[in-house]
Amino acid sequence: MWDPASYLRFTEERSRAFHDLMARVPVARPRTVVDLGCGPGHLTATLATRWPGSRIVGIDNSEQMIERARQQDVPVTFTVGDLHDWRPDPDVDVLLASAVLQWVPGHQRLLTRWARELPAGAWLAVQVPANYDAPSHRALWATAEHGPWRAELLPLLREAPVRDAVAYAELLTGADCAVDAWESTYVHLLTARSGADHPVFTWLEGTALRPVRAALADTVWDRFRDTLNNRLAEAYPVRHGRVYFPFRRVFFVARTATGTAARAEENL
Repeated sequence: MWDPASYLRFTEERSRAFHDLMARVPVARPRTVVDLGCGPGHLTATLATRWPGSRIVGIDNSEQMIERARQQDVPVTFTVGDLHDWRPDPDVDVLLASAVLQWVPGHQRLLTRWARELPAGAWLAVQVPANYDAPSHRALWATAEHGPWRAELLPLLREAPVRDAVAYAELLTGADCAVDAWESTYVHLLTARSGADHPVFTWLEGTALRPVRAALADTVWDRFRDTLNNRLAEAYPVRHGRVYFPFRRVFFVARTATGTAARAEENL
């Protein structure tokens, strides 16, 4: 179960990649913009400000996230839906998937299908976390492997589910798209509070630790929590009340082949 409150603890840090991604989508008047994996919808709402004349749609498979998104007074349609089942309407000029495809097995096949089904000259903008080899995730793996919870947790923890920017660029150019792909590492300065969990643990609690928490009983979770906090404190020492947390992300923006259609030119 997704917890919107946990996810929103680091709103400013998590939002940066969304805005950096959207800055590379040079469309003035899209007919419909779809945000797949919109979460609590606070970032989707900014799309209605950028494109006030467009139809904006946010889709997420979490009822809790969509319930939170619908509490906003914004001209956006929020809907519960599965990314595997979603197909673009003929007027979808911008398709956004920010920090969601890492949760979707086989998302490479989805990307090529979307590129094929979107209208000519449409934009597909994607961002995925790529820090699965970071000390944070190595600590999570080590904690899961070396404890009484091993049998419950190992099936839940995944090898890196995403590829690098070159691989995504190759995938979408193979689908006849023009592609802009890049990677960025953000160094987040997280505040460490006395008596609280390590700030990287708090970050993971909103994402990677979600299935772990659901699998463990309260008493077992408390032991797991203490063990992982200790490992994270070694990997990310507190300096002057802060933890420096590098976080790598992969971005790509693809424009579908225009062929003889002039749709994209009309939108610019």
